[in-house]
Amino acid sequence: AMIFGIFIGATLFSFVFRSLGGDDLVIGLVQGLGLGSWGLLLLIMAIVFFLGFFFDWIEITLIVLPVFAPVIQLLDFGDHVAKFELTYWFAILLAVNLQTSFLTPPFGFALFYLKAVAPEGVKIQQIYRGIIPFVVLQLVGLGLVMAFPEIALWLPRTLLN
Repeated sequence: AMIFGIFIGATLFSFVFRSLGGDDLVIGLVQGLGLGSWGLLLLIMAIVFFLGFFFDWIEITLIVLPVFAPVIQLLDFGDHVAKFELTYWFAILLAVNLQTSFLTPPFGFALFYLKAVAPEGVKIQQIYRGIIPFVVLQLVGLGLVMAFPEIALWLPRTLLN
């Protein structure tokens, strides 16, 4: 029931946000920044990564995506990513980024799962220090998918053709 409450609340938020012209407000704000497509993509990924410290993937997906959806449609990466593949590529980038949030303190769920099965002498601070290489690896993977979109787009291309 709680998850359905989140879905309903997020859907209502999105509806009200778009009905009140929130799309135009966000697009105007983003265009005013003058970051370009790459700068904007990095900003969105940084925001999602930061929100992963405090929110679960469900909240991030249901609240943040409706805000950034009109902005994503404006991105243009030229020959790097075709316009019709941009949505798939962004979704995969977002999924990799959200996966990292399971490992980031203070509310990384995987950290609490690990603490629950760890021996009694292991402190949560030790687990926090131990996940640093894994977060770095996931960020490297995110960078690779950004730099080489073929890594992520091979399967959608195969299934759609």
